[in-house]
Amino acid sequence: MNLRFRNIIAVILTGIWVNASEFFRNEVLLKTYWIDHYRSLGMTFPSEPLNGMIWVAWGFLFAIAIYIISRKFNLIQTTLVSWFMAFVLMWIVTWNLNVLPGAILIYAVPLSLLEAFIGSYICIKMSPNG
Repeated sequence: MNLRFRNIIAVILTGIWVNASEFFRNEVLLKTYWIDHYRSLGMTFPSEPLNGMIWVAWGFLFAIAIYIISRKFNLIQTTLVSWFMAFVLMWIVTWNLNVLPGAILIYAVPLSLLEAFIGSYICIKMSPNG
């Protein structure tokens, strides 16, 4: 398998993993937290198909970012840098906008670290640096 193909497959598999992980965490485990928090703000939680499509795009963009970071760093460094860039910064923004239900962080922090770790692992194993 040539290098270009391995790179593409690494990003696709990572994107699939990220999106599956995000779906499970936010739609299966934490959906009621999100709905209740938005309701307490007098808002409706955005869950239209367009919102889902944007999150799928976010997942594949995150996969591309993990891949790029993995070209320069080892597994642990890639995991931590990508996790910080994607999740910590997103949580700061959503907290600042008052739309982050803080109670989810007890679940979201370890699960998002696992998401970033497995995504990093996929990129590094599927397409090792040459």
